[in-house]
Amino acid sequence: MKNRIVTTRNLVVLLGAASLIAVAVRGVLPLMASEVKSSVASPILVHEGQAIVIPAESALRETLKTALIEQRDIALPFSLPASVEADPARLARILPPTTGRIVALQKRLGDEVKAGDILFEVESSDLAQAISDDRKAQAALALTRRSLERQRSLDQANISARRDLEQAQSDYEQADSEAARSRARVAALGGARAAGSNSSGSSARLAVRSPVSGHVIELNAAVGSFWNDATASVMTVADLSSVYVTASAQEKDLARVYAGQDAEVALDAYPGQTLQARVRSVAQVLDPDTRTVKVRILAANQDGRLKPGMFAQVTLRDRAHAGMLMPMSAVVQTGFANRVFVEVAPWKFEARKVSLGAQVGSDVEVTGGLQSGARVVVKDGVLLND
Repeated sequence: MKNRIVTTRNLVVLLGAASLIAVAVRGVLPLMASEVKSSVASPILVHEGQAIVIPAESALRETLKTALIEQRDIALPFSLPASVEADPARLARILPPTTGRIVALQKRLGDEVKAGDILFEVESSDLAQAISDDRKAQAALALTRRSLERQRSLDQANISARRDLEQAQSDYEQADSEAARSRARVAALGGARAAGSNSSGSSARLAVRSPVSGHVIELNAAVGSFWNDATASVMTVADLSSVYVTASAQEKDLARVYAGQDAEVALDAYPGQTLQARVRSVAQVLDPDTRTVKVRILAANQDGRLKPGMFAQVTLRDRAHAGMLMPMSAVVQTGFANRVFVEVAPWKFEARKVSLGAQVGSDVEVTGGLQSGARVVVKDGVLLND
């Protein structure tokens, strides 16, 4: 009897627990159904054939951004390697006009030089010989001049023969020609500015002066050395207040470079800094070794920051042409194809394959697949990609 009571109680407890579970399930199932129904009723996007539609309740409407792509003038940039060079018109390689021994150096490496300053002095026997020959020619000229004047006086008095006057005239003209030649020889050797000559006439001191203002950037001699190479420079003087940035353009870029073109120069020595300049000239001939053409850009260098030999990168812009630019963020790559999503109706988009050209900053040129006036997705377009 006692066992039957326990069994009945257990049965009542089980039935009560089952009732509670049934009530809980009946309350939860409608909530779950509501959530499922809600998620099914609010899709993120809907496919309509080839088009993608963003429903009004979709969260994509808050993130997608579009932009209008229109045709405009585009000047595409391109870069060329370059280096800094001294202006040849402001650089003088100083060669002595005659061989001789260097007896004094008035300027050293790095010294500032004014046009006309004495750079160095050379003691030359050739100059001494030229000066001696000139003195002889001047003496002979004076003698023949006096002889000619005497013969003229005698001729007027009918004392001498006409032949003697003609001979005196010829001697004078020959002496005058020889004096002119000797003066030109001395001038060519710099004798007009010679510091002096010794009493024996075996040597003379020549002061070599600078033809330009600037600084001594190269020195190849020392005091006491004998200079006998007429083709080698003793020193080089350069005015670096303006220099050339010389870029090398390949044959494929020849149609894109021209004189007067705006240029942006970036120097390896000064990262993050650029110099604005213009193309001064484009070489008329192609370098047969490098197959490039020199593009010269004249740059001011009053502060001396540009040193000949520095490496640089020159950015030029092509002549403007009509085209379309769009942000790179609009491009979605699918395999080997580039696609953009075009808005064909409000919140309705279609994928279009496009051909791309050169990149201009954060934009890229569209060369095909898109018409001017199209509105494309420029942000989060990848969310529309299948």
